[in-house]
Amino acid sequence: METLTALKTAHMVATVVVLLCALGLGIWVWRTKRNGDATAASRTLQSPRVFIWLLMGLALLSMPFTGWWMVHLVGWPLGKTWLLASSVLYTVAALAWFWLLVRLNKVRKTPGGVGKFTFALALFSFVCFVAIAGLMGAKPV
Repeated sequence: METLTALKTAHMVATVVVLLCALGLGIWVWRTKRNGDATAASRTLQSPRVFIWLLMGLALLSMPFTGWWMVHLVGWPLGKTWLLASSVLYTVAALAWFWLLVRLNKVRKTPGGVGKFTFALALFSFVCFVAIAGLMGAKPV
């Protein structure tokens, strides 16, 4: 398989994995809270869901490397607006995702209510990753 094609495939798979895992965890928490389980959000870091968090983390770590390598192979300058915007969005979204993980881990250790800020972090990082996927797909000039 050609290197560029393999990198594109790996990058797209990582993006899909992050978005599907986030969507799956969100739907799981929403459904269990709707069914009356108040501890659903605090249990999102328990096994086997920890596998989903690790899978998301691995995909998040691989994206900058595969993305940079693709840009290098294609020969695009790193100063293109859509590349800079997606890099900034990625950095902010990854930091929000990490902050969310730390907050959920604290909630898991000391059970209590998960506030609206935790939901806002999750929604913000999800929206950022969807926007990045849109920028990557459209590649505006």
